[in-house]
Amino acid sequence: MFTAILVPALLLTLVGAWVLWPTGERPVLHTAGPGMTFPSVTVAEVHPGEADPMKQVRATQADGSSVWVQVPAEYLPEIHVGDRVIAADLGDAAQPGSALVFTDFVRGPPLLLLAVVFVVLVVAVARWRGFASLVGLGISLGVIGVFMLPALLEGKPALPVALVTASAIMFVVLYLAHGFTLRTSTALVGTLLGLLATGFLAAWASGAAHLTGLSDEYALDLLSYAPQARMSAILLCGMVTAGLGVLNDVTITQASAVWELHGATPGASWRELFGRGMRIGRDHIASTVYTIVFAYVGATLPLVLLVSISDRGMLDALTSGELAEEVARTLVGSIGLVLAIPFTTAVAAWVVRSGGPVAVAPAEPGLVDVAVP
Repeated sequence: MFTAILVPALLLTLVGAWVLWPTGERPVLHTAGPGMTFPSVTVAEVHPGEADPMKQVRATQADGSSVWVQVPAEYLPEIHVGDRVIAADLGDAAQPGSALVFTDFVRGPPLLLLAVVFVVLVVAVARWRGFASLVGLGISLGVIGVFMLPALLEGKPALPVALVTASAIMFVVLYLAHGFTLRTSTALVGTLLGLLATGFLAAWASGAAHLTGLSDEYALDLLSYAPQARMSAILLCGMVTAGLGVLNDVTITQASAVWELHGATPGASWRELFGRGMRIGRDHIASTVYTIVFAYVGATLPLVLLVSISDRGMLDALTSGELAEEVARTLVGSIGLVLAIPFTTAVAAWVVRSGGPVAVAPAEPGLVDVAVP
């Protein structure tokens, strides 16, 4: 059964990638003018009460020389002595004696430290599976960067781009992290079904609710550099991509749960396995829906705060502009998740019952599940 489903799905993914592969030249966003440089400097003094805004922050350059840095008023309370910041030197365009212009903070070292801690902990706790998942994550980001983003910038059709990208990522990450096993194939079938449901539902919601993607603050900037890009297509791809991680999580968990249930009670019928698996799935649905909603609330907290102090009614706020897009994204992802769980559970119960008693999975991935006669 898996060969009849997964092989055509893989072929469709490869053909879709070939047909949709971006061929044009990617637009380039130039962030610096002629002669401009962006040196990193260390804040030496902060004088927030200084009348001259060009003399409120003094910094030290790499060669030890001092320079004044002009900082926007809203950023001034966040500047402290010892901070490393990036300042723009306007070069020939600057007036003689003018200060550098604050651009951003230097965030590389702390973010690199967080990344190192994350990688070390994942490998230390999950061992081979953790390492394989990190490799899969890297490949997934590569697929997005090499295929999906350029295709969207060229204005390729949204739904095929989203489904091809998501399918390619799932084929890689599931088999790489969990091995070429029956339970992984089961989870992949459930994931692909969830992706199809999510994709078509996102396409319908985008059209029916007139979600244009133009309410985002970066939309007009993007269109000015890539006029062939369609913001509604980018929004649709975002809906599908946002749910990949959670969808992968619940399908592999459901498949593993059914395998363990069958290993504990080999004589259980399909109906019993499905019922027990769905009891686990219902708990997973409840907690995962919270995860999705809270993740979006946290990511859009400034917007939520603006809504909370608005004089508009709650329904008007939820159905307007950028907030409506986040609501649709949450609902579409949650519906795809809910649909994937019963299907994955049903397929998993059928597979373990058809193959007879199945041994508990070995500790190392990459080994196949072995049927015990």
